[in-house]
Amino acid sequence: MRILDKHYIGGDWVDPLGVERRDIINPANAQKSGEMALGNDGDVDAAVAAARKAFEVFGFSSVSDRLELLQNIVAEYQVRMGEMAEVITLEMGAPKAWAEGAHAPSGLGHLMTAIEVLKTYSFDEKLGQATVRKEPIGVVGMITPWNWPINQITCKVAPAIATGCTMVLKPSEVTPYSAQLFTEIMHKAGVPAGVYNVVYGEGPTVGEAMSLHPDIDMISITGSGRAGAAVQANAAKTIKRVTQELGGKSANIVLDDADFEKVVARSVVGVMTNTGQTCTALSRMLVPHDKVELASQVAAKAIESVVSGDPQDAATTMGPIAHEIQYKKVGHMIQEAIDEGATLVAGGPDRPETAPIEGFYVKPTVFSGVTPDMTIAKEEVFGPVLSIMGYEDEEDAIRIANDSPFGLSGAVQSGDPERARRVAAKLRTGMVLINGARNDLMAPFGGYKQSGNGREWGPHAFADFLELKSVMG
Repeated sequence: MRILDKHYIGGDWVDPLGVERRDIINPANAQKSGEMALGNDGDVDAAVAAARKAFEVFGFSSVSDRLELLQNIVAEYQVRMGEMAEVITLEMGAPKAWAEGAHAPSGLGHLMTAIEVLKTYSFDEKLGQATVRKEPIGVVGMITPWNWPINQITCKVAPAIATGCTMVLKPSEVTPYSAQLFTEIMHKAGVPAGVYNVVYGEGPTVGEAMSLHPDIDMISITGSGRAGAAVQANAAKTIKRVTQELGGKSANIVLDDADFEKVVARSVVGVMTNTGQTCTALSRMLVPHDKVELASQVAAKAIESVVSGDPQDAATTMGPIAHEIQYKKVGHMIQEAIDEGATLVAGGPDRPETAPIEGFYVKPTVFSGVTPDMTIAKEEVFGPVLSIMGYEDEEDAIRIANDSPFGLSGAVQSGDPERARRVAAKLRTGMVLINGARNDLMAPFGGYKQSGNGREWGPHAFADFLELKSVMG
């Protein structure tokens, strides 16, 4: 049993001011694995005061000092990366191999990327007779999700440190173990007191206190559209900067000249990784109307390679949904798609036969015959569910892809890369993957429309944490 009974404030582990606790549930068996203390307004006040005090010094630190600090964090992270994978499996159910091969390394990747960017980043720019200084914005409040816990912590913390900001982190209450371990790493690495602070808690309490706090200069949130809207409304009262990475309903356009069997099989398995709990998941597959049946057949065969089960089992490729509320939502949306007339190609609302009796397991599911007006085509499922949708021609595919309130990511598959790029140029999304390409940690990560604003990853992430000062004369 793991007990997280202290917050990390001002370089020390401190007792919470409140008395409330929350159980932490292992999604693989639905059993309690630990508990955590919940913060309140007073804890947030203390953390912000520590960050504000630390900023008086850290905000004027040298690039060489910040590089050395990031390198120390990397060194400590590498020592404990295996442990990081273990706690991510425990807290959110990622299969052991996936936690070791994707989740834990993602944290290291963001830290190392920030180092490479910082080595050559210019904080001064000459414009006419003026010097434009890029200065740290100040104290940053960070609210992170449960689906990629350490990825989202490090892709905020790394550029904040690189630019000289101090911070208060509220990690997801669903997945606090990775945050606890990362905090131990930060402490061991010698992060100056108050630069990095952690208050455990829930969105309506700690998150709200942070977004309203007059001494927090910026909020960086990754989460749902509902949470993002609430944070932005609260932050408006003190005119603080808000950057958001929110939901997605990404379209994967398979053009008529693509290698259908290869592309469809690869795409189906891709949607199921991380149990579909990825905001950039290509959950709408758009294929020509005369290829829908072929795509459905290929998808049904490909889904057989996805093994849902205990994340500790070496044969498992898809673990449980990370928590019960999301588990119930996914099951409801699968049933709703059936009720609205979508054709069930594979999976369904029942529990997987290969999964344990207890735990939040769902079948990898594929629908065809999905139309743009169906709920499954419009709303983010955030589970292992793929919708195959037909289109008339290239322009129709682009129209369907863009017919969404979201605009986070997308993909185009074609035997002609130049044709794929022409289609990609017409998609209203922050990212487009062509012919199976992967995300690049140097490329900006973020979206259009209700998928958020601002960008994370690489050099573009630095801009959100900086203010511009024009110095004339």
